Amino acid sequence: MNSDCQFSRRSWLIRNRMALISVAAIAAYAIFVEWVWGWSTLMRQWAEIGIWSVLAALVLLISTYFIRCVRIYDYFPEHTRGRFLPLFRVTQVHNLLNIMLPFRAGETSFPLLMRSEFGVPLVHGTSALLVMRLLDLHALLTVAAIGLVIDMSDALIAWLAWTLAFLSPLAFFLLKGKVLALARSKAPAKLATALDEVEAGLPDNVPAFLRAWAMTMLNWGVKVVVLAWVLAIIGVAPLAACFGGALGGELSSVLPVHAPAGVGTYPAAIAAGAISFGAPGNRAALELLGRASVNAHLLVIVSAVAGTMLSLLLRRRS
Repeated sequence: MNSDCQFSRRSWLIRNRMALISVAAIAAYAIFVEWVWGWSTLMRQWAEIGIWSVLAALVLLISTYFIRCVRIYDYFPEHTRGRFLPLFRVTQVHNLLNIMLPFRAGETSFPLLMRSEFGVPLVHGTSALLVMRLLDLHALLTVAAIGLVIDMSDALIAWLAWTLAFLSPLAFFLLKGKVLALARSKAPAKLATALDEVEAGLPDNVPAFLRAWAMTMLNWGVKVVVLAWVLAIIGVAPLAACFGGALGGELSSVLPVHAPAGVGTYPAAIAAGAISFGAPGNRAALELLGRASVNAHLLVIVSAVAGTMLSLLLRRRS
């Protein structure tokens, strides 16, 4: 009887492990925000921005999580077909852990969750994550480079160089067969299975790659525009500085440098990006930029928590 109860408890934990991880992550974030800033301070600052502007920004940021989920759904069609909502929960938990843990430690959760929830082999999931992160970095860098290209004197050469950089992922993808063939010829025989899984983690064909690339550009495009809009509402100027700040913050979230929950590093990256794109450096402007960067950072955190809570709500109704 005792063993039956233990088995029933274990099976319940297995069935609900995603929900339990989600609830634990949300609770940790709520405590963390209260400890570092205080929810009353956060609400007071957002009231100054305007509740409808804050809600609109949150809705748009949460929409990027759905775009990201569509990208992964299309990336693993054999494993995720017909299971979009469970995949949305996985992507939200991964996003929350990735923000919360320092030095990109949360990235390890993605291949582990994909294996436990959808049976995706670890090497397969890890190689797919690496490709998606490279596309993320490329999307942010090419968007950021537009601001530099506009100010260059020789516009034709600058835009030609930007176009070549923009198209570089497609060129690398077209060379993947030759690169993998070379790796198989040089690698020991016992690594053949690992190389097969690495190849499985890449898009199957050019249309699949183009879909992943387009979703990546759309995802980051929406996010950068929303954050730039938030910075502009708070008072950061000129508009180019708002885009520079948004790009700086998101670049810090992709690179392996952020602190736990991005505290310190994310706002600092927003400030550095804004100043690089023309924000004034006097004391009053820097104080405004400091408050704006913290508010934008908190908005990203709350959107991540709200997205995870939404994934739990959809789970209950599905």
